[in-house]
Amino acid sequence: MNYFAHGRPFLDQPYFLAGTAVPDWLNVVDRKCRARSKKALPLCASSDPIEAQIATGVVQHHADDDWFHRSEEFNRLQWDFTKRIRDFLGKDSGMRPSFLGHILVELLLDSVLIEDDPEELNAYYAALSEVDGALVQQTVERIAERPADRLDWFIGRFVEVRFLADYPDDEKLLYRLNQVMQRVKLPALPDTFATLLPELRQDVRASSAVLLTAHST
Repeated sequence: MNYFAHGRPFLDQPYFLAGTAVPDWLNVVDRKCRARSKKALPLCASSDPIEAQIATGVVQHHADDDWFHRSEEFNRLQWDFTKRIRDFLGKDSGMRPSFLGHILVELLLDSVLIEDDPEELNAYYAALSEVDGALVQQTVERIAERPADRLDWFIGRFVEVRFLADYPDDEKLLYRLNQVMQRVKLPALPDTFATLLPELRQDVRASSAVLLTAHST
């Protein structure tokens, strides 16, 4: 799951919503800083309602990821995408196909949801614009037990740039993918990779309802 799929059920609770984004924000800001469920759980009962909402959102993120990444449909698509991306990029493509197979299922699921309800994306960003990034950073530092430098700044940039709105456009999505590739120190994707995205989009759209159905186990 990516930002929008994680957060859209909680648009009426801005700090809970922010909590669902925290683990992904930290992947950008500081990959060594981790907000884990085990450390967040005690703060879910905090007397500070904002702290409690942020912590509960963090726990929700990890619970969502757990069932989503174990689901049959996600794993089927991830493996299929990995094979198709490897065929497209060639045998010397290194680790990129498996990494891309994973994240593209998630990013394209967000894209489907955004295409189906653009106003919900506006509501998502409007809710996050109400959040005090400094309070989120303070709570995250309590959970992670280490500094989360620049998280406050990044939350502001996240709301300002609105890069989730780029996902439905193939060229813009490729640009965002290459930002991720650079961040994880993998080679950039060629411009021609954008030609593969439409068929992958179709497959995620066809599976979107199943992908969003949580298993009861």
